[in-house]
Amino acid sequence: MKEPQKEITRKTVKEVFEEYCEYGRSGKAYTTIKKQDSLWKNHIKDRFGSRYVDDISVAEINDYLAELYYEDNRAYSYTQSFLKMFYLIFGQAYSRDYLSIDKYNKLCSNKDTKIHMPKLKIDEETNIVFFSKEEMQQLDNYFKGTNVETAYLLGKYCGLRINECFGLKWDKIDLKNGTITIDRQMQYQNGMIKLVPLKTRNAKRKIYMCSKLKEYFTNLMQQQEKYKTELAELRQQKQTLIKDIQGNTISSLELVNSMPIGRMQTVNAMKYHTRTLKEKYHIDFKYHYLRHTYGTTLATLNTPEHLLCNQMGHSSSSVTHKYYIGISKQGIDELLKNLERV
Repeated sequence: MKEPQKEITRKTVKEVFEEYCEYGRSGKAYTTIKKQDSLWKNHIKDRFGSRYVDDISVAEINDYLAELYYEDNRAYSYTQSFLKMFYLIFGQAYSRDYLSIDKYNKLCSNKDTKIHMPKLKIDEETNIVFFSKEEMQQLDNYFKGTNVETAYLLGKYCGLRINECFGLKWDKIDLKNGTITIDRQMQYQNGMIKLVPLKTRNAKRKIYMCSKLKEYFTNLMQQQEKYKTELAELRQQKQTLIKDIQGNTISSLELVNSMPIGRMQTVNAMKYHTRTLKEKYHIDFKYHYLRHTYGTTLATLNTPEHLLCNQMGHSSSSVTHKYYIGISKQGIDELLKNLERV
């Protein structure tokens, strides 16, 4: 015998989202909350806020996502953020009996009917920006001896995200085993610099160092020991105290990218160098392009995809696969050039 349908309480999208904000955000990363608030305030609130959640159709959401992607030229990944928000809102509504199970399944569960992303544009999201060998040589020369040389090398040899890089602590570098543990990141939260958990489970990882980076850190650690003695008083004066992921207070002296005198460096330390490289060397430098270059290089060398996925801390192997698609395109271009020589 079929169970009777639960009585549905009608709520607007605005009411559902406000309930989620009050009761459903425990444990969410600060950046996730800020992103959700931005999507809501700047887009979803005006378009859907006053609508009853049980009145919204699959077609409406699909049309809205298509409008964002095709007409407004929003990035595919940005448009996906809206899809996740709608899943979140409909899930919240269903859990509180504001949506029937049939309606929820139609919106979110049934693979034949549920809301979905627009069809990917040709070449979308496969455009991995990476530096050429010549550019990397220029960058090597430029960054050597600068205040951000360590950050540069971590991007070049480990493919770290910039927040991971500047949140790296000395005790996470294991020279004996040649590994670096990535388990936190630096962020600004409410005007304060903090170390916070990584956004996804896969982002937390242990990565392997090449011999060049191991040698660099071996020398750097030896220098650090000298600084502890020779600059002890100055380091105590210049250090900054910040909150770590457990809420405890730590010194900037524990961070790999702090200056020899103990002064903390943040992600903003790269801004000057980005401008200089553009103005003097005509290199469009973004720290994240080092990550792209790292991924592309390892893909070109036929690194197994699952290993590269782990090294880079991707949430899914489908993200890693973009690097292999990218080098396939390079290969085709090279093939076409060679065909002209036949």
